[in-house]
Amino acid sequence: MEALEAEGLAPELRLALAYTPATMRAPLATFFALDQRLARIVSAATEPMLAQMRLAWWRDMLAKPVEERPTGDAVLDAIGEHWQGREHALTRLVEGWEHLLAEPPLPREAALAFAAARAEPFLVLPGDEGEAGDIAISAQRWALVDAAANLSDQDERAMMLDLASKLATRRTALPRALRGLAVLDALALRSLRRGGRPLMDGRGAALTALRAGLLGR
Repeated sequence: MEALEAEGLAPELRLALAYTPATMRAPLATFFALDQRLARIVSAATEPMLAQMRLAWWRDMLAKPVEERPTGDAVLDAIGEHWQGREHALTRLVEGWEHLLAEPPLPREAALAFAAARAEPFLVLPGDEGEAGDIAISAQRWALVDAAANLSDQDERAMMLDLASKLATRRTALPRALRGLAVLDALALRSLRRGGRPLMDGRGAALTALRAGLLGR
């Protein structure tokens, strides 16, 4: 965990980790750190081909056995320690971010594929606990709303928020291992009600996170 501190996780991600059981914090923090790395690659892309090459590097590293990967990168090292045997879910995450490099305007199908792929790591974290459908809905809603809050293109932003609003809004009790996801989903629902504002915008965000962190919904 200490090695990942330099990654500077977003405030809502740090809150999600705070309410996550101790045994799950390192894998979840690793996922968040990789997700932020990939987001920066895509958001800074001026040439899609260069961004695709950087994403391809991560795909290649995840396909290698741990002992064949280079050492010294905090995120890659943490993946080897906490995600061994589950790298396929992180590979899906990389593929998800690649969907956002599609030619504008971003197709709805690409946004849906992005959300499904970004949700994949949450599905493998709790093992056999929890209902996969409920986990996927919560994770995809967060994936879409969080991405929308960081988009400058208003049409793409509106499209992602529309997709998120069409997901089932029935709140479910997620497994204890994914209490952090419950926090993110609660913040995403609050953001939707407020027109897609950033997840931690406003004084009520911390209270929303607290309630979800304690109650799981």
